[in-house]
Amino acid sequence: MSATACPCGSGRAFEACCGRLHAGAPAADAESLMRSRYSAYVLGLEDYLRATWHPVTRPAALGLDAVPRPQWLGLAVKSHTSLDATHATVEFVARYKLNGRAYRLHETSRFERMDGRWLYVDGEIRE
Repeated sequence: MSATACPCGSGRAFEACCGRLHAGAPAADAESLMRSRYSAYVLGLEDYLRATWHPVTRPAALGLDAVPRPQWLGLAVKSHTSLDATHATVEFVARYKLNGRAYRLHETSRFERMDGRWLYVDGEIRE
């Protein structure tokens, strides 16, 4: 996947963007983690998604192998807000198709930094 544009829409190459995080590098901030998690959904990386999910809210499984799978179409980050050194929110819209129908997921996600790593806690779906 080298030299391929990152699925997160940053405009950077995958290896220089989310690929580094998928390989184990810590996210610099909550937005970077959120972008890498979107890319992980696009690529079907359930282990990465679970590893970056806060242990208190982490589901046992995500079912990414369910058929049919969504076709992820794009990500738009609306805002990234640092609340303090260990808490942040990211508002985003992710577009996808399922069974030929287009959908959009508008969410404000909460993140917490634990042991030097940002983790996804939960999100509020917005209309």
